[in-house]
Amino acid sequence: MAHDAKPTAAKPQGWSYPFACCANYDCHEVSQTSISERPEGYVIKDTGEVLAYSDRRIKNSPDGEYHWCAHEAGLDAGKTICLFVPPSSY
Repeated sequence: MAHDAKPTAAKPQGWSYPFACCANYDCHEVSQTSISERPEGYVIKDTGEVLAYSDRRIKNSPDGEYHWCAHEAGLDAGKTICLFVPPSSY
């Protein structure tokens, strides 16, 4: 399903992206190398966008993987809607 993350060891049944983050095609898992942490926040390497750690778009990842939800088209293409990050315990 378009709103569902793929199954992982942590979540063998997968999980659903919140509708507010995903319009059927905006979310997908990204590698850990696609996101970096800097003192100012999370950096999306593909776009250079920086999300402060206090940004409301940052969500806890239920499966311990990074998932990025971004606009795919239009004027906001490439801008983050939500970023799911692993809890610090992963």
